[in-house]
Amino acid sequence: MFSKILIANRGEIALRVIATCKKMNIATVAVYSVPDAHALHVKQADEAIAIGGFTPRESYLVIDKIIQAAIDTGADAIHPGYGFLSENAVFAQAVADAGIVFIGPSPKAIHALGDKTAARALAIQSKVPISPGSDGAVSNLDEVITIASSIGYPVILKSAAGGGGKGMRMVEKEEDVLAALHGAQSEALHSFGDDRVFIEKFIVSPRHIEIQILADNHGKILYFPERECSIQRRHQKVIEESPSTAITPEIRSKMGEAAARLVAESGYTNAGTLEFLLDADGNFYFMEVNTRLQVEHPITEMVTRIDLVEHQINIAAGLPLSICQEDIYPIGHAIECRICAEDVYNDFLPETGIADAIILPEGEGIRNDTALFEGFEVSVNYDSMIAKLICYGSTREEAIEKSLKALDIYQVAGLKTTIPFCRFTIDSQAFRTGKYSTKFVELFWTGDIPEAIHPILFAAAAFAKHHHDKRRTPVFKRD
Repeated sequence: MFSKILIANRGEIALRVIATCKKMNIATVAVYSVPDAHALHVKQADEAIAIGGFTPRESYLVIDKIIQAAIDTGADAIHPGYGFLSENAVFAQAVADAGIVFIGPSPKAIHALGDKTAARALAIQSKVPISPGSDGAVSNLDEVITIASSIGYPVILKSAAGGGGKGMRMVEKEEDVLAALHGAQSEALHSFGDDRVFIEKFIVSPRHIEIQILADNHGKILYFPERECSIQRRHQKVIEESPSTAITPEIRSKMGEAAARLVAESGYTNAGTLEFLLDADGNFYFMEVNTRLQVEHPITEMVTRIDLVEHQINIAAGLPLSICQEDIYPIGHAIECRICAEDVYNDFLPETGIADAIILPEGEGIRNDTALFEGFEVSVNYDSMIAKLICYGSTREEAIEKSLKALDIYQVAGLKTTIPFCRFTIDSQAFRTGKYSTKFVELFWTGDIPEAIHPILFAAAAFAKHHHDKRRTPVFKRD
């Protein structure tokens, strides 16, 4: 087993990994940029190494700096978290070349599945259903128009090198193809340094369903209860739940077995997630593989009571999985709300500023994954997500009510956040009945500021927080 793990990340995911390492009695090393000098992950780790720079490109994305920090501290493994270098095959190879263990899949598997066009080809080979589209990347207008005409509009252009909604454009008619192609290529180049895009048939009003997998180095592959990720803005998730109201036990088994086939075919090991679209008739289509831990992994942990990070570490250390497929089934229900610094009443425009006061909900079945503290500064350099609220209930109805009460308590003074949107969504008829799709924002969210906003109550809550003896912001609270 490892004696020391360096975490090549920041924020709440760095804290999440630190929490499991502490449980496993493994020392941790944090790395940090100039703005993160006083961040919680720096304080919580056993050691911390400054890697300089103000932006990710000057710090968390510089492979040589990360490797050198691991060498200097004697770390025998690196956990990449999510984002940054987590799906970078060059980084994974550099880690291995330095004689350090990468807690994730092999460089070969990352390359094979991280590239969306290669993953589609592998899905076909593994007999995993895919939506109609191009066999590989498309580069010119005539090619896109020809394929779009053959499979029928609407279609969607996607980045071949990355996900997260970047480099993605939906096209409803031929005259919009040129602008969409240029836009997708430009954004893909900016986000991933690779302008390749491919084309797929756009499934109208689908559900976005994903399957978590674990695979060890001894041939065992396990799949977990699905996560419903259909509540999105700009193709990026905001609210997730597990299990999904749209998935029957039969569909769950079919999706899980399809995910396992693709993983086996690729030789993939460690944790990963396969994303699917589900249409109204119960047909599902493979989208992509995320070769890392997902942001929304806590809801899977809540309903299965399995620590995914612990298994990631054990797999990387060469240990066989200690659980079997029969051990994995949903118990109760969990909902995750991503708390992002965004103005939900202004087209979810990202916010910058300082969190002057924070009140986090606590109690049984409530988990806060966050790096927030009073004085925490949100800048343009990093993602807008500042926290995750995860609520568990023995039933979906209980999880909904617990989420609503928790959101009523949750306060981040000084910043506009997605809390109002999360509360609106979870309390909506569409969500309560489980009859929603990826078009939820388009169909139900108007963005109008409600009259019943109580700034006085918010100010009072923030003031009370400052004068309350509970000044320490908890990082995690588990049952």
